[in-house]
Amino acid sequence: MEFKTNPSPKFDLPKRIARLGELAYNLWWTWHPEAARLFGRLDYALWERLGHNPILFLQEIGRARLNQAAKDKDYLGLYDALFEKFDAYFTKQTWTQQAHPEFDNRPVAYFSMEFGLHETLPIYSGGLGVLSGDHLKESSDLGLPLIAVGFMYGQGYFSQRISEDGWQEALNNPLVFEHLPVTLVTKNSKPVTIQIEFPDRNLTAQIWEVRVGRVPLYLLDSNVEENNEFDRLLTARLYWSDLDRRVMQEVLLGVGGVRALRALDYSPAVWHMNEGHASFLTLERARELVASGSTFADAAKKTLGQNVFTTHTPDPGAGTRTGGIWFHLCRRRQKDPRTKCIHYAYACPCG
Repeated sequence: MEFKTNPSPKFDLPKRIARLGELAYNLWWTWHPEAARLFGRLDYALWERLGHNPILFLQEIGRARLNQAAKDKDYLGLYDALFEKFDAYFTKQTWTQQAHPEFDNRPVAYFSMEFGLHETLPIYSGGLGVLSGDHLKESSDLGLPLIAVGFMYGQGYFSQRISEDGWQEALNNPLVFEHLPVTLVTKNSKPVTIQIEFPDRNLTAQIWEVRVGRVPLYLLDSNVEENNEFDRLLTARLYWSDLDRRVMQEVLLGVGGVRALRALDYSPAVWHMNEGHASFLTLERARELVASGSTFADAAKKTLGQNVFTTHTPDPGAGTRTGGIWFHLCRRRQKDPRTKCIHYAYACPCG
């Protein structure tokens, strides 16, 4: 698939091994061990201390060691062999091109609340994220025309410690984007943004791109100046416990994700929801058709054939009971009509 950004790594690298910067910005290296060894061989202790983060690694390693590697025949042999494989990966005909040429220009949009690609990009919590990450990597290997959509969780993971009083404390570890394989999507030197409408305000989100082999992953980020403080935190962390915020997240993922792909000039043939967090995308796609003159019944029928849903476990205890969330909000609204409803404007059950 086509990427919408062009990362400009600012590393001080000898010309002979300058493509290490290119490799650092494509997560292809995370499932090719020989690529990781290429970084580690430069300074294994530093590589381990920085948690296998190649961008931070290339920013901190000394130029003297890089100059030495650029003249080391053994290292250059590994370097050349690795980039021969890297280049062949992106130029050779893929399985999909051979077996299903009809899929060309018919991309699959893949939505997930989390993506477990590597520990240096902490936007996942467990099995669902690892599954999503593996879907992207395997799609890249097969050459499937996949585009992925998720969230940029700016607060990353948190660390836990026990206070002097014996209480457990959580400390957030905010992400430093300059240390991550992400690039802000821009047009005419300005961030590409999308908006979604809540009854009392609009919410804006910018878009980050991650390269996962051949697959582009787009991460929505609500931490922009146009939003109020509450909304800026909407994508700060994975799975808010606040039910209102949780539903708002899912509206942003589903509705905002569709609008992000439209803003990037994608027209997916299939819309894949990995779990129900992105289910609002079905309503947004129906809204698009209604705005073009279709009835809602016709729009719903048309979108149905393009929607795909998967769940990583059917165990009720492992998923979100969305109906419970809707009931909670509707019941609250019934008790106090003045309560601000945060449901999607054309899908609000509150009346």
